[in-house]
Amino acid sequence: MAGNQLQVLNALDVAKTQLYHFTAIVIAGMGFFTDAYDLFCISMVTKLLGRIYYTTPGGPKPGTLPPNVSDAVTGVALCGTFAGQLFFGWLGDKMGRKRVYGLTLMLMVISSLGQGLSFSHFPKSVISTLCFFRFWLGFGIGGDYPLSATIMSEYANKKTRGSFIAAVFAMQGFGILGGGIVSIIVSAAFKSKWKAPPYEENPAASLVSEADYVWRIILMFGGIPALLTYYWRMKMPETARYTALVAKNAKQAASDMAQVLNVEMESEQEKLDKITTEPSNSYGLFSREFLRRHGKHLLGTTTTWFFLDIAFYSQNLFQKDIFTDIGWLPAAKTMNALEEVFKIARAQTLIALWSTVPGYWFTVAFIEKMGRFTIQLMGFFFMTVFMLALAIPYYHWKRMHHHVVFVTLYSLTFFFSNFGPNATTFVVPAEIFPARFRSTCHGISAAAGKLGAIVGAFGFLYAAQSTHSSETDAGYPTGIGVKKALILLGVCSFLGLLCTFLVPEAKGMSLEEMSGENEGEDGAAEPAGASNRTVPV
Repeated sequence: MAGNQLQVLNALDVAKTQLYHFTAIVIAGMGFFTDAYDLFCISMVTKLLGRIYYTTPGGPKPGTLPPNVSDAVTGVALCGTFAGQLFFGWLGDKMGRKRVYGLTLMLMVISSLGQGLSFSHFPKSVISTLCFFRFWLGFGIGGDYPLSATIMSEYANKKTRGSFIAAVFAMQGFGILGGGIVSIIVSAAFKSKWKAPPYEENPAASLVSEADYVWRIILMFGGIPALLTYYWRMKMPETARYTALVAKNAKQAASDMAQVLNVEMESEQEKLDKITTEPSNSYGLFSREFLRRHGKHLLGTTTTWFFLDIAFYSQNLFQKDIFTDIGWLPAAKTMNALEEVFKIARAQTLIALWSTVPGYWFTVAFIEKMGRFTIQLMGFFFMTVFMLALAIPYYHWKRMHHHVVFVTLYSLTFFFSNFGPNATTFVVPAEIFPARFRSTCHGISAAAGKLGAIVGAFGFLYAAQSTHSSETDAGYPTGIGVKKALILLGVCSFLGLLCTFLVPEAKGMSLEEMSGENEGEDGAAEPAGASNRTVPV
């Protein structure tokens, strides 16, 4: 392979870790900081939105978002992300990674700011405006997934590529943590300035009018980190693999990477023309040859991401409801509006700090030692174990108020989702497909994940409702209860474990070796689907 490899691509594969690697991690990672902040901070403010716009005067407890409104507010960004992953993934292969990269970021910035605005104070207008901007926010976030992963994989060397891609994704943990910290600071500041009694003491006074600014500030803050990195995204050169293998411009690829690596490069246009005209590099997406080489792999990356996100997003978006159900968070009527935001944010920040963030960075540290397959299999296994450990004795945890044990087990599910499939499902699709399909296939894989997230976001909210109509949230039908809902999430984790056996190991191999690109003239080199064992031995 090395003898048939373009010099510029081989130089990237064997390059020592340099400043440009870390620069690329920060530039791409800040996009993921914004992604996670914007997707998950909505769970901090949905209770507040219900109090502000849907409280019935004189009611026994504060207002909550009606089922259809809650579904829309929670799920519309995920729907936008699903569409954005497919569209921008495809566009990244057609127009180039860099040309599309800035567009997704500006869409995120504008939509982040727009979601905190509204045309009036009427509930329908406020929620409609919020949902409109959150859809387009999700659309931009969706584009960031395939583009960031593809850019980082194509810049990295093969020795540390997995760690670098995982480091970009690990910024998602800081985004979740940042959302909690901002919510704590903003709610605490307003709470100290405008005192209010609990709802059960004085319903009208428990909600100060200034609380309407709190959710807007929290949501709009997400646009700031993305805006700060826009200039540097525009300064990044196009990746050499796209310029050479897709745009077929060896001279430009050599020129761009010579500046990045600070070495002289030959253009090798004649060699590139020979490589790109090989039959092994000319089949189309979803052609018979593509399905023979990569069909099983695409099935593996889509199904594992789908089952993961059902569990991951169900847990993240509705952990406040689970914590209330077991008694870790007080009943809403015992707090005022700002205090409720503060306590929800504090609980979710503690989970992020002690399990979510460390899990991401354990993956960064160990992915090149353990391999993608092992980490993903291990993560799904422990997610299944701990989910069932929560679910089967659920009424024991709830009845005995064993908050510490329950929250510890609950935190471990987050730890092993991030030191596991939540990171590896992002890494692997950026490594195993040919350059001309890489962004598209990553987008398809990620969109399958968001389809799972949509199932989790819409389904878990209904499924987790009590089996007794007197105990359900206002407007909701009876469900199967939190216990059975958690068992279903455990089953989803186990199915993800089984589907992991469809995914190849990419540790230590170049992108071209994994995808079967740049084969010799005789076609002797086998594509990844034939030469790589799915399970490392």
